[in-house]
Amino acid sequence: MRILLIEDDRLIGEGLNIGLTKLGFTVDWFTDGEEGFEALFQAPYDAVVLDLALPSKDGLSVLKDWRVQRRKEPVLILTAQGDVDKRIAGLDSGADDYLPKPFALAEVAARLKALIRRYNDKLEPVFSIGDVKFYPETKTVSKNNEVVSLAPKEVLLFEILLMNKNKVLSKDILENKLYSWEDEVQSNAIEVHVHHLRKKLGKDIIKTINKIGYTLGDV
Repeated sequence: MRILLIEDDRLIGEGLNIGLTKLGFTVDWFTDGEEGFEALFQAPYDAVVLDLALPSKDGLSVLKDWRVQRRKEPVLILTAQGDVDKRIAGLDSGADDYLPKPFALAEVAARLKALIRRYNDKLEPVFSIGDVKFYPETKTVSKNNEVVSLAPKEVLLFEILLMNKNKVLSKDILENKLYSWEDEVQSNAIEVHVHHLRKKLGKDIIKTINKIGYTLGDV
């Protein structure tokens, strides 16, 4: 899941960037409000973590302008402890949730997962395709009720395909979901991940559609 993080506090931003990445998210971090605002139009983000006090363009203005332009990505706003008025203003401006500072990384991750599930209308605790099951809360995959060991990017790729079942996703879209702008991506990275998933979960688990892209198979 790719997250847009807009936070100008270096300590907080660095902590969220490193922490969320370790938890399996792909994070693009911006410290400027105007740059962060434009970033949402440049990549397929699953959710946004937005601070309100930002240089160039404050968080409330960023959020309001996104909603005016019909951007519907779920937004988790960060507010100062006890700043009730700003929380209310954020929610009134179209935020989906808020979190007061200081906060625990685990809670940020949990809030983001809940927002993304809600946004995708995927509230089931377990996703199944044939004899393969995916548990979103723990990011684990099982086949025939036995846990399968997957690399982090393999888990993310499988989750993306599950959340877009019955859709064909191109290689470019999958790369944009899996990797941030700062990542060095091998030209065959997606093909390698797909190969490993087929080897571990079954050769028919993912279908290649006429060089257009990939979709989950009917297994």
